[in-house]
Amino acid sequence: MSVESAYALLNTIDSPDDLRQLDVEMLPEVCKELRQDIIKEVSCNPGHFAASLGVVELTVALHYVFNTPYDLIVWDVGHQAYGHKILTGRRDAFATNRKFKGIRPFPSPEESVYDTFTCGHASNSISAALGMAVAARMQGEKDRHVVAVIGDGSMSGGLAFEGLNNVSSTSNDILIVLNDNNMSIDRSVGGMKQYLLNLTTTSRYNRIRFRLARMFTRWGLLDEKRRKSIIRFNNSLKSMLSQQQNIFEGLNIRYFGPFDGHDVKNLVRVLRDIKDMKGPKLLHLHTVKGKGFEPAEKAATVWHAPGRFDPETGERFVSDAEGLPPLFQDVFGNTLLELARENDKIVGVTPAMPSGCSMNILMREMPDRAFDVGIAEGHAVTFSGGLAKGGLLPFCNIYSSFMQRGYDNVIHDVAIQKLHVVLCLDRAGLVGEDGPTHHGVFDMACLRSIPNLTISSPYDECELRRLMYTAQLPGKGPFVIRYPKGRGCRADWQCPLEEIPVGKGRKLKDGEDCAVLSIGPIGQVAGRAIARAEEAGLSIAHYDLRFLKPLDEEMLHEVGRRFRRIVTVEDGVLEGGMGSAVLEFMAGQGYSPSVRRIGVPDEFVEHGSVQELYKLCGMDEYSIYNALTV
Repeated sequence: MSVESAYALLNTIDSPDDLRQLDVEMLPEVCKELRQDIIKEVSCNPGHFAASLGVVELTVALHYVFNTPYDLIVWDVGHQAYGHKILTGRRDAFATNRKFKGIRPFPSPEESVYDTFTCGHASNSISAALGMAVAARMQGEKDRHVVAVIGDGSMSGGLAFEGLNNVSSTSNDILIVLNDNNMSIDRSVGGMKQYLLNLTTTSRYNRIRFRLARMFTRWGLLDEKRRKSIIRFNNSLKSMLSQQQNIFEGLNIRYFGPFDGHDVKNLVRVLRDIKDMKGPKLLHLHTVKGKGFEPAEKAATVWHAPGRFDPETGERFVSDAEGLPPLFQDVFGNTLLELARENDKIVGVTPAMPSGCSMNILMREMPDRAFDVGIAEGHAVTFSGGLAKGGLLPFCNIYSSFMQRGYDNVIHDVAIQKLHVVLCLDRAGLVGEDGPTHHGVFDMACLRSIPNLTISSPYDECELRRLMYTAQLPGKGPFVIRYPKGRGCRADWQCPLEEIPVGKGRKLKDGEDCAVLSIGPIGQVAGRAIARAEEAGLSIAHYDLRFLKPLDEEMLHEVGRRFRRIVTVEDGVLEGGMGSAVLEFMAGQGYSPSVRRIGVPDEFVEHGSVQELYKLCGMDEYSIYNALTV
């Protein structure tokens, strides 16, 4: 069967205007074709998968009912927006999704007018949508609808609650669509998850309430002034009769649902019914993550981002890892369990990433000593501070780019009190295809100005184990360990656990012409460049700093006295990063070498493979070699 015949309807849709020309009875077939297209494309061009399958019907219904792009749809967690991309003029370009110079991994206003807001991190949609709605009203665009689509665990994030609180007290007509699939990447956790699971309102009740509201408005009995008091009375009566509280209606947000999020025709009807209602509204939908692809429905966590797979059989094409170096995250997970067996004070904390950071290894053996706190990075840090204050020793694992959301918590709730919290920043550095919202390049520059912190980065897997061992020793205080996504370089990573003196770097090799200072695993790229330069006749020393804070001043004095040329290499931003720290030291101590800094430039780096991005930023082996030989 040809692609044209397989996608008879989808191939006619170049924009939502085309979609809106179809009869509503044709929408189930559109959903079927859209789901098949996502499966086909992602099977050979890996990306996020299960989340987008779960919102196919919702995506079609929203673009069918609302006049996008004039009406605004704000997606929360952009990995559920593949169907949205395909329906909004990017069907043919979708094969380039997440590829270098291809379309972006998440919605971005720089890419399309239909992408209303950046959405790489969770829980921001309600706040952003409210701001857009208020702006539209203040500028006379009273017919512009604004919809926030939140789900995939995002309702556990603190920002979502802050947005809901403000929605309830600010004049607006926004619609919040809660895509409730009981998942984030792993299974959702916490009280909100259980609350949503138990929350029910009959469809008959919703129909009667809507008809009464429309009738009272027509009779002039339900104006904006009376609406809130009537809603409060209605909520109280319903709570008394059903013996069930509704947190959304308690905030004066009209609640509808839960409905089946995979019945596209009914979704269209419901959206049309509530579209023009005044005041904030929440539509609660039950969906299945991975809907329409049986393996993903059964194992949504595995199929969140499954890599390449056979779209017919569901077989994943997983490369044989036997004999290969392990993933840094797995070294972390196994070492944490090893340490926890010896130290009963150690506990693990993760914000919704037990599989992603491999804390599930600890969870399986010691479930009472590992805590998944949901998508709530700030809370994860402060919760860890509380654990430490109570005498435990938390290893709090957060992806570097998400750690940005807990910055105040690090300062206020950990560093000021010198609490013994080990912050393990996974996915540090350029992460590749997920692009600028996920690159973990700011942590060193952000954190090194905070007093009382120790900041470190391992050269390889053995160094990661030793730093973790060092961090849990008594008296170490707040301790940061940053390490990258992906595999290391050693198959023999299970080395003995030994203490590394805090603030002590190491000389990897001596030389006479130039000194290279590196921190973290990118030092291995620098090492290969040094080897090439020495083949060309240069003599180059290589120092592994290990610690950004405190710096190894004895080692830096040696470098300052001996070398007129220094090259610094880091997998982080140049502005305020490790190279800046070296410059500050040299200037402060009266040394005046020529310092060439290599790292991430002062711009948001696009998506692509890590190797492509290293080359783009001048951080690859060849670029470092050129810096050494000029």
